[in-house]
Amino acid sequence: MRINTNTASLMAQEAATNTTKNLNSSLEKLSTGLRINKASDDASGLAIADKLRTQASSIGQSISNGNSAVSLTQIADKAMAEQSNILNTIKTKLVQAATDTTSDEGRDAIGKDINKLLDQLNNIAKQTNYNGTTLLQGATSASAAAQLTFQMGETSSDTIKTGSGVRANVSGLSLAGLKSAAKSGSTAFSAAAARGFMATVDSAINTLNAWRADFGSTQNQLESAVRNQMTQQTNIKAAESVIRDVDYAQESANFNKQNIIAQAGTYALSQANAIQQNVTRLLQ
Repeated sequence: MRINTNTASLMAQEAATNTTKNLNSSLEKLSTGLRINKASDDASGLAIADKLRTQASSIGQSISNGNSAVSLTQIADKAMAEQSNILNTIKTKLVQAATDTTSDEGRDAIGKDINKLLDQLNNIAKQTNYNGTTLLQGATSASAAAQLTFQMGETSSDTIKTGSGVRANVSGLSLAGLKSAAKSGSTAFSAAAARGFMATVDSAINTLNAWRADFGSTQNQLESAVRNQMTQQTNIKAAESVIRDVDYAQESANFNKQNIIAQAGTYALSQANAIQQNVTRLLQ
């Protein structure tokens, strides 16, 4: 028997050290709720999980972009709905002015109403904006609103765009002649002139409805994209959870196992040290 090197004790110490590492790792997982806390836990799993997390985060921002864009299209739609009401009212007033039962004084009054209504049409086009971006005309009444591009995905090609050429003001709807005649009164705003402007207003209504329909189609497209991306984000987060998150039932069982092994290892170490004491009996 040899006492200079206690091989059994060294083996027990090595086993106890490894068990302690396993026990600490299990405690870390249970306390954080994550199976992967550092790259050494699962290098390939960490790479995949991080990529999934980035993808889910990007899609989350895309969903926010889409919801903001839906709000924008709703603002434009409601504004154009009011403009449509104005044009409908103007058309009714033109019908009233076009009949000979309406006096010149009546046409003067109708002209003033139409002129004010067209001023309000211009005001709506000028004032309708989202976060400072005008939606129904450009920076000036002589320019059209810029085409808007909404980022709705992870790559540069994942975009949704609005239509172009929206200029929902008097000049953009070719109503300048009507405004001038209505402002001049009965001298230029006769029954025959009123009848002539009916087709002009009808054309303006059709143009406005086309722009409004485009915003509506864009809104439907955005809402569909948002719903799809919400589903994608849920599935991606679920996939990340499978890789990164700890299974508490499994890890709790593993912790209890390592805890029992650690206790047994401590007992084995004490016994390994006790064996050396048997040598002293040979010297008695």
